[in-house]
Amino acid sequence: MTSTITPATSATPATVGSAATTARRGGDLRILVHQIRYEQLTFWRNPQAMIFTFIFPLAFMTIVGAVFRGGTSSEFFYGHTGLQYYTATIAALSVLGACYGQLAIALAMRRQTGVLKRVHATPLPAWIYFAGLLAHCVLVSVIEVALIVGVGAAYRVPMPVSWGVLAVTLVLGAASFCALGAGVSALVRNPEAAPAVVQFVQLPLLFLSGTYFPIHSSLLTHVGDVLPVKPFNDAILAAFTTNAHLKWTEQGVLLAWGVAGAIVAVLRFRWDPRPE
Repeated sequence: MTSTITPATSATPATVGSAATTARRGGDLRILVHQIRYEQLTFWRNPQAMIFTFIFPLAFMTIVGAVFRGGTSSEFFYGHTGLQYYTATIAALSVLGACYGQLAIALAMRRQTGVLKRVHATPLPAWIYFAGLLAHCVLVSVIEVALIVGVGAAYRVPMPVSWGVLAVTLVLGAASFCALGAGVSALVRNPEAAPAVVQFVQLPLLFLSGTYFPIHSSLLTHVGDVLPVKPFNDAILAAFTTNAHLKWTEQGVLLAWGVAGAIVAVLRFRWDPRPE
């Protein structure tokens, strides 16, 4: 009797390497999702931080709505109603606060209290840690912008004409401001100074960029155009106009500032607390 023997199939090095790469990518994705969930839980379980993150832009929007309700388009607001203009700029302000201000202060505090040092000592890859922070800030920003647009709608501000333009601008702006926040946090020497440093940078940008009132000085307009906040304001405002489209110049300025912030963060970032 003749028996047939089927030869065993052996895995090639290429097959093994491909499987290992796929498994590693799947593991990284699970860790990233876990890190995003951790940042979200940390935020939502801190009622004071959560409430004050949302209360200022929403209160500001409510007051502005009461002041400018029923207004008409004017040249002072670049052809928009006052409420439409402030819906865009307050939305931009909320993203700036969540992604730049809070992130810079949080990283400075985590460094000095030893949290970053302990994180760095774990197997968690650095890119996953920062990607989790970025995704968390983007999620908070999306919620804030949705609430502000909702308050505006309650005052009969038209909804954005292009949600796609708004989404692209929001994600790019959030990423750029996160990079700037990480860069500024690398320059802060102690957590007590972090709020002052953040406000020292942020407040002049807000006034120069027309966040609180339109700027009609050609000189200040040109200065604001090369800084990160005004292009972000203009790009968000574009989503509310009838000819909504991506403002590539403004998006390019945001991207350039984001890259600059990322470079500073990479070159100057410290995991260990600075000596007192």
